[in-house]
Amino acid sequence: MALRPKNPAPRPAPRLYLMTPPVADPSTFLDQLASALDAGDVAAVLLRLAEADERTLINRVKALAPAVQDKGAALLLDGRADLVARGGADGAHLSGIASFTAALETLKPERIAGTGGLASRHDAMLAAEQGSDYVMFGEPDPTGKCPAFAAIEDRIGWWAEVFEIPCVGYSESLETISPLVVAGADFVALGDAAWLEPDSIAETIREAGRHLRLPEPAT
Repeated sequence: MALRPKNPAPRPAPRLYLMTPPVADPSTFLDQLASALDAGDVAAVLLRLAEADERTLINRVKALAPAVQDKGAALLLDGRADLVARGGADGAHLSGIASFTAALETLKPERIAGTGGLASRHDAMLAAEQGSDYVMFGEPDPTGKCPAFAAIEDRIGWWAEVFEIPCVGYSESLETISPLVVAGADFVALGDAAWLEPDSIAETIREAGRHLRLPEPAT
């Protein structure tokens, strides 16, 4: 696990990490996805798949992967490391240490393995030690509840100060993007807030990009 050096180089500018709604029909989602990718600097898209049989899931991934990858973004699957290679995705996001550990052999070293659902600092450090490409803080639990925002800021600030491995901060709304950037998030994950207004997705992503910019220092 790489620690931050005493005099580290500045971190790259933070980027967006989009989390899709559960996708059942790729053909109806492609236009929304394209609007989002055209409107901002999106580093990765986490594809959440509605339940279906395995072959249907793989076909959904195949239908959406080129739209993401052709824009220079990575397509990650939510929890389905077993479908990554067959669907042509770039990696997977796993929730919890047990799921992450179980998926390592399937994903590494060729593909991205990210970790969320980290209940403690110890869990985050353990994920990093085991080779996680990033850690995510603040995303909703299975019931849809997020941690207190102050706790997310604190966890991101601690991580950014101590560790080199990138961290993703989950933002419930556009208004909470800037505080996560100030705290030190390398990426900001935007979920349902990105897709609430299907006719305004591009403007939502552009606005999110504006919130990603660090405030100018006072003179």
